[in-house]
Amino acid sequence: MGRVAWFPLSGKRCTAFPSGIAQAASWDVDLMARFGQALGQECKAVGGGTILGPAINITRTPLNGRTFEYLSEDPYLNSRLVVPIVKAVQAQGVAACVKHFAANNQETNRMRVSAEVSERALQEIYLPAFKAAVEEGDAWSIMAAYNAVNGVPASENADLLKTKLRQEWGFKGFVVTDWFAARSTRDSAACVKGGLSLEMPGRGFRYNTKKLRASYDRGEFTEAELDDNLRGLLYAMVATGHLDPPTHRGARNTRAHQQLAREMAEASITLLKNDGGLLPLTSANIRKIAVIGPKLKKRNCLPLWGGSAGVWPPYEVTPYLGLRQENHHRFEFVAEPEDADVAVLFVGLSHRPGLDSEVKDRRQLELAGEQEQLIRETVAVNPNTVVVLINGSPIAMPWVHDVPAILECWYPGMEGGAAIARSLFGDNNPSGKLPVTFPRSLRDSPAHATPRNFPGDRRKVYYDEELMVGYRHFDKYGIEPLFPFGHGLSYTRFDYADLLLSADRLTPEATLTVEFTVTNSGDVAGAEVVQLYIADHEPGDDRPPQSLKGFAKPHLAPGETQQVSLQLPMSALQVFCPQANAWVAKPGAYSARVGSSSRDIRLEAEFTLTE
Repeated sequence: MGRVAWFPLSGKRCTAFPSGIAQAASWDVDLMARFGQALGQECKAVGGGTILGPAINITRTPLNGRTFEYLSEDPYLNSRLVVPIVKAVQAQGVAACVKHFAANNQETNRMRVSAEVSERALQEIYLPAFKAAVEEGDAWSIMAAYNAVNGVPASENADLLKTKLRQEWGFKGFVVTDWFAARSTRDSAACVKGGLSLEMPGRGFRYNTKKLRASYDRGEFTEAELDDNLRGLLYAMVATGHLDPPTHRGARNTRAHQQLAREMAEASITLLKNDGGLLPLTSANIRKIAVIGPKLKKRNCLPLWGGSAGVWPPYEVTPYLGLRQENHHRFEFVAEPEDADVAVLFVGLSHRPGLDSEVKDRRQLELAGEQEQLIRETVAVNPNTVVVLINGSPIAMPWVHDVPAILECWYPGMEGGAAIARSLFGDNNPSGKLPVTFPRSLRDSPAHATPRNFPGDRRKVYYDEELMVGYRHFDKYGIEPLFPFGHGLSYTRFDYADLLLSADRLTPEATLTVEFTVTNSGDVAGAEVVQLYIADHEPGDDRPPQSLKGFAKPHLAPGETQQVSLQLPMSALQVFCPQANAWVAKPGAYSARVGSSSRDIRLEAEFTLTE
């Protein structure tokens, strides 16, 4: 397979794109395809045949140390974003290794914990994006998770690796362990019979010649079972051209890739709050800006910074450098908030263990105490305070009512400082939307009802919340989030109108067309992520009130109106029936709900799914 492109250990600098959660905040399928193409080229340029990503585990708890790497809490959004990434990476002749399969939703005790999760929750929440990556993206590789699923380590879990991946979804590639994950498996034979193709790192703990030969000689597995696993490796070797002379060496650190990194950062930046229209900052009414805070001059892109996701770029534009670079003599920067017309305060998390980092989950939902104190001190001397967040997972904001403007910038990659400055100054109109719910407190989160649910006990963590993950939980129990799933403001206004459904009664085999118009009624160009939620009128006690089933991102000039058309196959309304072990239609009355977030519904119409 050639060498695996684990960029931090390649010894070569590569383009650092925004983190996974930032990618998802763009809600931009076309942008993900361009990202995947660039990623495949960068991987090939360092001699890689496989790239260890994308990472698509569901955000079950906001404390997960790897939330910044993952995409979303929603399986539909995950699915729509992972497919173009996988396709575009592999179009470059590089295998995408989709990870971590499956239910890898925490770092606490990650090598030993068993995710105790129902088949229904697996099918409806935790597996759909992996299924889409295989069935629609033809992913050439899957990485098994560290954890066990219902007592069976993922690297030997035949239900996951053979029944679901190969038999039901038609997976043709190879399954690789996460690094050293095979140590938690029973033995070599269990891995072979479970469907594992490759153990990493090399000279495996289970897959070495001596142990495999001894196990085979004892009759613990057959040659045919071994061949089944090797077949996927050969498939990927052929697909990546590993058996052919090299024809394309890829490209890294190109100006085009760096421009793409900035474009992705700009598309992901999410305007959470903007009371009084304080943003964007304009020279017409603002002269002095105080730029302060612990994240102002900090880098976020370093080798192994945050774990295996860390990338070492040739340069990084910090917020401080970006502000100076993009200022163009418009503003005077001052050090003290009381001396400024506006104070811009940069706070957030970092990639240190216990924050946004592999190996260890976060300790708390709030920012560090000194940062919260700095926010309060700053707004006390300057009420025109903008809080700029640099982080990769939700945070609590007990100070939310004290500040007029909040800009969520995630970990924006090597060009992040320029993207942040352009967004503050109005050269970029923020269009990001939250791919995860921001809770007001940890006790509001579905995975934090008891320690049994997180971090678990006796090496088991119980997914008692079932389907009520993310916004589904907040909707079901009427809990007001800090900021809802799909939320994100703009420097312009968007009006929704003229909702039209193609039919009001449909059979399970039919497809519903949902049409409506979106108008930019403001003064500046912008993009709006329009979201389609489907609400079952009689969901029952064990099902969520609504679920995301479609979205689009039209870009509109001032005054422009665009018609949006979304296709909804009625098969998308099927629910998983544990008794039948199958997906079944649920006839009844539904509402198509169109809006700007899960809590900002602008248009609604009813339809019926017939028998």
